[in-house]
Amino acid sequence: MTQLDVVYRYGVPPTHAAVLAMAKVRDVYGIRKLDLREAEKTVRVEYDATRLTEPLVHQFLRRAGLDIIEKVLINRAAEPVVEAAAAS
Repeated sequence: MTQLDVVYRYGVPPTHAAVLAMAKVRDVYGIRKLDLREAEKTVRVEYDATRLTEPLVHQFLRRAGLDIIEKVLINRAAEPVVEAAAAS
């Protein structure tokens, strides 16, 4: 299982119907977490990249009614950061 995070910025705040539809997106097999941040106008989606692709996640959110204007970030989720040891 390969966990990825993608963050989208949206324009128009989601309507009540869009929020309810986005709750159903969480039921899609492979979507692990959805985090909507109204103050920043972003939504972060954690998903399983072995089950879904980023364009498919984008399409789910658009169909739910979210006004996505740009992709801000895509990265691996829950992966420890390993710093290279300095050579002596």
